Amino acid sequence: MLLTVTPRRAFVMKQSQHRLHERMTIRGHLEPASFLPWIMRHAAKLGLAHHIAHASTDRIELDIAGAAELIDMMEMGCSLGPIEVWVETIDRAPVEQKNI
Repeated sequence: MLLTVTPRRAFVMKQSQHRLHERMTIRGHLEPASFLPWIMRHAAKLGLAHHIAHASTDRIELDIAGAAELIDMMEMGCSLGPIEVWVETIDRAPVEQKNI
């Protein structure tokens, strides 16, 4: 089986390799005791570098780095979250590059 890469496909592959570093702020009625391990487990499954910068019952700030598409997936997952949390908003903002 021979696979060829069309120019459009090559563009998509290059785009997916773009690495972002963002601060994801999750607000709502959160249960950090269960939600934080959930976040860390799912970030690891997606291969994202991650660090919890702040955690309380109404706000979690997550520094996250990786491919843009994977960060989008993480945002979607967090918005659905485990059953015991209610996520109202998720804000994302770029941050300066640093090791997390």
